[in-house]
Amino acid sequence: MTCGSEHLGIYDLDAYHYDLPEPLIAQTPAVPRDAARLLVWRVSGGLDGIEHRVFADVIDYLRPGDLLVLNDTKVLPARLRGVRAGSRDGGKAEILLLSPVSSDFEQWRALARPGRRLGIGSEVMVGGRVLTIVGEEKDGVKVVLVGTGREDVLSFLDEHGIMPLPPYIKNINADPASTRRDYQTVFALHGGSAAAPTAGLHFTEELLRRVEERGVEIAYVTLHVGLGTFRPVKSSDIRQHNIHSEYCDVPDVTEAAVRACRARRGRIVAVGTTVVRTLESMAAADGTAKSGFMDTALFIYPGFPYKVVDALITNFHLPGSSLLMLVSAFVNYLEGGRREEAALESLRKIYSIAVSEEYRFFSFGDAMYIEK
Repeated sequence: MTCGSEHLGIYDLDAYHYDLPEPLIAQTPAVPRDAARLLVWRVSGGLDGIEHRVFADVIDYLRPGDLLVLNDTKVLPARLRGVRAGSRDGGKAEILLLSPVSSDFEQWRALARPGRRLGIGSEVMVGGRVLTIVGEEKDGVKVVLVGTGREDVLSFLDEHGIMPLPPYIKNINADPASTRRDYQTVFALHGGSAAAPTAGLHFTEELLRRVEERGVEIAYVTLHVGLGTFRPVKSSDIRQHNIHSEYCDVPDVTEAAVRACRARRGRIVAVGTTVVRTLESMAAADGTAKSGFMDTALFIYPGFPYKVVDALITNFHLPGSSLLMLVSAFVNYLEGGRREEAALESLRKIYSIAVSEEYRFFSFGDAMYIEK
């Protein structure tokens, strides 16, 4: 991905960096959602296994009997802008809520700016409400007292919060109502994410209906996207990276759907890396997924023994990200798990092709469909 990266090992962070022209970073979503482009890669066919389609064509690659698994988390308008209470200069402050400390939603883990001026006891005024920093964790994460209960906090966020678009999206003049719609999947249900499960953004209600008509079952898991997903990897040896935990849940009905799919010899098709992490975190020895919930800190990188997922729909990920490492590990799994270096080199070539074909990258960008 970077010059000379072919000489780097699979655990070297630099091996996961690549050059991306800034104009290829998508600033707005495709309209309609399923009009985004789709790079199809049958890994067993090598570079000859590539096709260039539009996302709505993904249905052509799903088979009757497959199980399509989606993440039904709902992005909260979790970015709060205000001023530091008691500041002489009326200093601006910003808090990005990441995940609730407990189920009552009163206290949240958060990132705060300016972080050095917002220590324990600091207060930030947002919409007439005082938010108090009551604790600190590692990596600059703050614990913030937001409100008096779940409904109170959700109502406050709905009125005063801003959708937490990634910093590489510069479309700051976008209509807030449009942003709330665009940065949310059409099947979002359970509020709790600080970022969207972006592979799912491509699906429309009509496309999901056509998927079911094709004889493909649809099931849902929940993973609330937080710091673990988008915190950059900084360790030069990626094995030293500690991923932050994120809440995930596999309902009983989804466990049953996975078991039924295995019994009929269908494939488990994961929509997005968050679905992969959830299913593999809850994996059973027989290649199914157990129902239940947990805080997962599973970090998937080359050499990981995939148990559940058979095919993957995913966007194009940031250089050096844990998500790119997960995809590399999946390619290695599809290639039989024998040569991690070859799988990484194949993924480098695919990304180079995507750049040369001017696919759009990251959250509002285009997608890949990867199967054996």
